[in-house]
Amino acid sequence: MTAQLALIGAGAMGGAIGARFRATGHLLRVFDLDSARVATLTAQGAVAAGSAAEAARQAQAVILSLNSARIVEVAVFGPAGVAEGAAAGTLIIDMSSIDPAATRNLAQRAAEAGLAWVDAPLSGGAPKAATGELTLMLGGADADVDRARLVLAAVAANITHMGPAGAGQATKLINQVLCGLNFLAVAEATALAEAAGIAAERIPLALRGGRADSAILQEYMPRFATRDYRRTGRIDNMVKDLDGALAVARATTTAMPLTAVCAEVHRMLTAAGLGGEDQAALMEYFRPRLMLEND
Repeated sequence: MTAQLALIGAGAMGGAIGARFRATGHLLRVFDLDSARVATLTAQGAVAAGSAAEAARQAQAVILSLNSARIVEVAVFGPAGVAEGAAAGTLIIDMSSIDPAATRNLAQRAAEAGLAWVDAPLSGGAPKAATGELTLMLGGADADVDRARLVLAAVAANITHMGPAGAGQATKLINQVLCGLNFLAVAEATALAEAAGIAAERIPLALRGGRADSAILQEYMPRFATRDYRRTGRIDNMVKDLDGALAVARATTTAMPLTAVCAEVHRMLTAAGLGGEDQAALMEYFRPRLMLEND
């Protein structure tokens, strides 16, 4: 299926999603406040739009890849937002990671404006987007999710409908709890291996197929061991997501002690100026000087 799509938000993740849509032949209009991000996609055949409203005109689906519920709200319902330009019945697919309750509110407002809404947060990051192998967890009405699947097949290998609006976002919070704890566990294990004189980069091979194995172990322990900090994600985004999970935990009286510790480690690194770095920079937490310095 080739479609006319709009992309609002062309950062690290949105840019990778947009590039994949272009690579698979979709027509794409893109809007981002950062003109350099837009230029990266226009070089691949996308068309620049002057506003979210302009991007949404004539689009069969509008893809959002933004950093907070407030930004999503402004991009859709604010001045020159998506709702101003989109035709009745246009499908909005929110691939941002935001609060489930906020998503339910946004979906209701979209319905009142004659628009369809599907929350479709992702797992796999920019590398999986580039190969069309993202894992997506969807929330929304059955008919809207069916429409979204046709579009999202270009970027995802695993798409699961989790329930009504907000269910995808709740599932993403669970995903982030599992990822955050796993990242920290693998970083801690790497530090122990180094202290014990073990070649940490050989551990993933040794443990492959065992109970301790995971995609994060296989990808990140070699990066932790070599201090490969190339950016495919952000530590401060993990803070946001873990805080979101903890907010749901508080509202439901669910104890999450390990998640709380994990969030604080990420928060410490963010406070030390590493919020924009990849998860690989968790190794900085295990330096002899716990209060990080600019070397």
